[in-house]
Amino acid sequence: MEYGGLKLTADRQNPAADHDESSNALPLDPNPTTARSHSSTQGDQNADLFLSPSATPKAKAPINIADATPVFSAPGSSRSHDQRCLTTTLDLARNWPRPVWHSPWKIYRVISGHLGWVRSVAFDPSNRWFCTGSADRTIKIWDVASGTLQLSLTGHIGQIRSLAVSSRQPYLFSAGDDKQVKCWDLEQNKVIRSYHGHLSGVYSMALHPTLDVLVTGGRDSVCRVWDVRLKNVQVHALTGHEDTVCSLLTRPTDPQVISGSHDTTVKLWDLRKGKTFSTLTHHKKSVRALTHHPKLDRGNCFASASTNTIKKFNLPRGEFLHNMLSQQKSIINAMAVNEDGVMATGGDNGSLWFWDWKSGHNFQQSHTIAQPGSLEGEAGIYALCYDVTGTRLVTCEADKTIKMWKQDEKATLETHPLNFRPPNLRDVGRF
Repeated sequence: MEYGGLKLTADRQNPAADHDESSNALPLDPNPTTARSHSSTQGDQNADLFLSPSATPKAKAPINIADATPVFSAPGSSRSHDQRCLTTTLDLARNWPRPVWHSPWKIYRVISGHLGWVRSVAFDPSNRWFCTGSADRTIKIWDVASGTLQLSLTGHIGQIRSLAVSSRQPYLFSAGDDKQVKCWDLEQNKVIRSYHGHLSGVYSMALHPTLDVLVTGGRDSVCRVWDVRLKNVQVHALTGHEDTVCSLLTRPTDPQVISGSHDTTVKLWDLRKGKTFSTLTHHKKSVRALTHHPKLDRGNCFASASTNTIKKFNLPRGEFLHNMLSQQKSIINAMAVNEDGVMATGGDNGSLWFWDWKSGHNFQQSHTIAQPGSLEGEAGIYALCYDVTGTRLVTCEADKTIKMWKQDEKATLETHPLNFRPPNLRDVGRF
């Protein structure tokens, strides 16, 4: 028996008319070239969700992440491309690093003293004291060992949003909503310099680890670079963001400055030229926190946090690595990681989650409790920081308190099992 050629009827001339929008499958197209174009576009969008640019195969084909099966391909497309891309993704999930077991963390001290929201924190390099900045417009210095108040500094006329302590000079830097960046001499306990240039509130600040350089960012969408050895000398004005610069990160190697903004982007900056090195557009919401491992030999990468999502990127080029394996359903305001690879993230709803840095596994989910006399909605975490040893964690909260955390020394693998489930294809591309 012989079969004749296929004849398209009138209602089949337009394949798009029969395409069900709720389906992931692509309609057949009489023109194979057009079908391949549709398939490639769909594959590109899905592949970017879970593969870094360095790991993405050059030849892309349609992949349906939802059910981990290839979609129906039009005549002429190569099924080997489907299988190759799917195999790469499955290998990524199968070879996912197993997390290291970490003891759970618990509160051991609550410090009161501020009269407003506590917005910022920084530790002394000697690890003897730490300082906090608040909406009450004061900076308070606390003893690490006892938690007692040692000193209060006044001078700002707006809430203090960022603090930094220099390891090269006896200087403390502060910035706030009053557009001012102040340099305090801790030997005299007074302001010796003020840096003017921001046109609105200053939300973030970071000291360069090896240079006498201070980087500040604020509501004017500009990152400003200052020489801390001189009075009010601006080295660069790093422009390019379209909204508030709310997080900054400095490194000893290129890119030496990384910034996150309310415009949902992360920018890597060339500090020598004062220009953008790369712009990362993976986030969908404001990028409010950035962090990297204190030891550069533990993986040259950094993490960024926005609402519900934490992502890791490779350096120096900024290739996307992976998402953390759980979603902290909150606006994430702060994050930090210690030398043991324990990353802490604090949310607007009072959630404090602890993660294994290498694997992205969330091993503890805590929730801070607002102190008596505070509203239930004031259980938010605005800033957090590890001490120099990485054994103590300080959180700054909306109930006007400062909470100190440490690991539970009595915990064991038997009392707190790891409960790690290697990610499957759905998990890798979920967020």
